[in-house]
Amino acid sequence: MSVPAPCIMFVDEVDIRVSAGAGGRGAVSFRREKFVPRGGPNGGDGGHGGSVYLAASPHLNTLVKFRFHPEFHAPRGAHGEGSNKTGRDGAELVIEVPIGTVVFRSPIDGGEQELVADLDHEGARVLVARGGRGGRGNARFATSTNRAPRRAEPGEPGETWLLHLQLKLLADVGLVGYPNAGTSTLIARISAARPKIADYPFTTLTPNLGVVQLSDDRSFVVADVPGLIEGAHRGAGLGYQFLRHVERTKVLVHVVDVSSASGRDPARDLTVIRRELDLFHAPLLDRPQLVAATKIDALDEPQRLESLRAAAASLDLPVYPLSGVTGKGVREMLEAAWQMVAARGGPLAAAHQAVGQGDEP
Repeated sequence: MSVPAPCIMFVDEVDIRVSAGAGGRGAVSFRREKFVPRGGPNGGDGGHGGSVYLAASPHLNTLVKFRFHPEFHAPRGAHGEGSNKTGRDGAELVIEVPIGTVVFRSPIDGGEQELVADLDHEGARVLVARGGRGGRGNARFATSTNRAPRRAEPGEPGETWLLHLQLKLLADVGLVGYPNAGTSTLIARISAARPKIADYPFTTLTPNLGVVQLSDDRSFVVADVPGLIEGAHRGAGLGYQFLRHVERTKVLVHVVDVSSASGRDPARDLTVIRRELDLFHAPLLDRPQLVAATKIDALDEPQRLESLRAAAASLDLPVYPLSGVTGKGVREMLEAAWQMVAARGGPLAAAHQAVGQGDEP
């Protein structure tokens, strides 16, 4: 009997709890040597507790590991000892997260959530819970009037916070469109990504990343976002759960099905998707955009393509008719997307490392 391949879940939103280490307590100790009268106090300080950091790593592209490991604790500091020995500091705890993770923090007993950091590049790092200070030993309290203090401080507790982690994928180009418009077929054609493809809506349930390879060693990252429908900004369909993944893209490609199989008007599809993007995050419509008129291999009513051209022309958007099945027109669309990406500062090298290399179309 064959064993099914393991399934890697894509998780882009989790809640975790982080606790920094407590400081070690100070020591109460006195120097006692045979020929040293009135040796005095020599209790050392406690070590500081370990702090907790989050660091962006190119080796991760999902938050799935936090689903099964939601609590993290940094080690505490060691207690002080006699002979003025300070306790060892607790080691800092560095938790790796994918590049593009947004970190929010709130108190464990409830309260308002605050934005801590946006880890949008490799090596970005943020302190999320500070370790407790070590307590002072009795040697610290010796004075001219109190030469034998018998007091020491306990270590301070480390901070404990609830963190909400939200992943926004890093990609140069975002493919957006109605369910079953052909985004999955297109990304499978242009990269090594292998999303699920079927002839029913909402086949794609999680975003997919692929790397497009062009001539002259040019490449850029493409994100295929699950299909959007009218009302997505309010949560309809898969809703705004995945809309945030296009926030970081430099270029938007509107994938519009021009075949009659959808039963929808292609021009209206373009209008609806742009409206949803506007209502979710208005600056998205300021990004460079183009229209990929897909499924021209099944185009049985040419006027459908012409109506889409007219609607796109009124918005000053170029239209590229193509077929993800046969590959017709795909290269022209990719070259146009590359020019837009290059004009916006070039591709995201860090994201390339995260998703691997794709196939040249």
